[in-house]
Amino acid sequence: MALYSPPTTRTTAAPTRGERDIYTVGRLNREVRQLLEHGMPQLWVEGEVSNFSRPASGHWYFSLKDQDAQVRCAMFRGRNALLRFTPTNGQRVLARVRVGLFESRGEYQLQVEHLEDSGVGALRREYDLLRARLEAEGLFAQALKRPLPTAPSCIGVITSPTGAAIRDILNILARRFPAARVVIYPSAVQGKEAVGQLLEAVATAAARAECEVLIIARGGGSLEDLWAFNDEQLARALRALPMPVVSGIGHEIDFTIADFVADLRAPTPSGAAELVVPDATAWRTSLARLAARFAQSMQRQLRDDAEALRALNRRLALAHPGQRLRQGAQRLDDLEQRLGSQILLHLAEARGRLARASAGLTQVSPARELARQVQRHAALDARLRQSLPRLLTQRRQAFELAKRTLDAVSPLATLDRGFAIVTRRSDGRLMRDSGELVRGETIEARLGRGRVRAQVTDVAEGEFES
Repeated sequence: MALYSPPTTRTTAAPTRGERDIYTVGRLNREVRQLLEHGMPQLWVEGEVSNFSRPASGHWYFSLKDQDAQVRCAMFRGRNALLRFTPTNGQRVLARVRVGLFESRGEYQLQVEHLEDSGVGALRREYDLLRARLEAEGLFAQALKRPLPTAPSCIGVITSPTGAAIRDILNILARRFPAARVVIYPSAVQGKEAVGQLLEAVATAAARAECEVLIIARGGGSLEDLWAFNDEQLARALRALPMPVVSGIGHEIDFTIADFVADLRAPTPSGAAELVVPDATAWRTSLARLAARFAQSMQRQLRDDAEALRALNRRLALAHPGQRLRQGAQRLDDLEQRLGSQILLHLAEARGRLARASAGLTQVSPARELARQVQRHAALDARLRQSLPRLLTQRRQAFELAKRTLDAVSPLATLDRGFAIVTRRSDGRLMRDSGELVRGETIEARLGRGRVRAQVTDVAEGEFES
């Protein structure tokens, strides 16, 4: 539809009402909306969110503004449900929009198709450009991917030594294949220093070449949190490593440049640990099945040989006792020797398999873990012995402070300053008023040190006159 053009001015007389094309307001707004929607292409607009509202319908309404102007925006529920964040007032965003008109009010507005944080959008564009360039170079080619070793004896891990990812990886490796040695190359996984430390860890792993497979891992996070793994130098360093690399960065929906350059990508750090080692339990089960099959085979072979021996004995009994007997005896000796050799051969093979199985079980013995736990117990015991005297000193100091506080508020301290507590001798009542006493009564006064018994000689409400 072409953009609307106003009619040219005519010098002739104005047309009558019947000749005029008179618009209603609703028709005018509809045609303007159609002109805007069809005449304007889809646009990207950047601005600051303001007047954000989210009614019960689930649609979002807000304004985008900059220092010069502002425009109303609407993002309907079907679109905003796809976002991973909710915008807030003051947030700078990048929006993919269509220009439209809200007919009932005649207000021009933008219908938002997609929304992203302005900073994240810049990172995403940088990420897409780098990914496309490295892919064009062939850095992600499937032909470069190296297979993982079946049962690695040493596994390297590049990650933060204090994060949850390393704990998950070590737990999985210890449970699935405790025979493998694990070497940790510590590094920051986010922040300004992360890229430098990751490159240093990769260089150390390459120089030492002690591991058969390398895991690079980090827990989940935002695009900014994972940005260190989108570094071009890191991608090239990972591709140049002499051993295969498994990436376990973020969650299943997170992809980084390191994931594409790695020989194998796992959805999580735990998944990476499961990919690099076999399951020792499954191996033990397979060995048990092989041992059972071997025992059954030996029993079947012995039964067959015994049946053959019985058949030979029957034939020998039926043969002539002369030459045939000697030939039968010779054949029997030959068969016995073959049977003995076969049994010895089977037993030797069985001993070899048993020795290999025993060596494999020795490698996964719990003695190593028990020794580590003993060392850990000794360390904890030493820490306890060091902290107990310090705790007793703290408790003793607190007790002395409480004692001094209690002494400060004790009535006995008042007595030490020269005051006395007076009680009536007859009933032990505490005397607070001189009017409660009469002449001749016996009273007791408790002093700071000791007691005094006295007899009342006079009673006065005020002070005695000298």
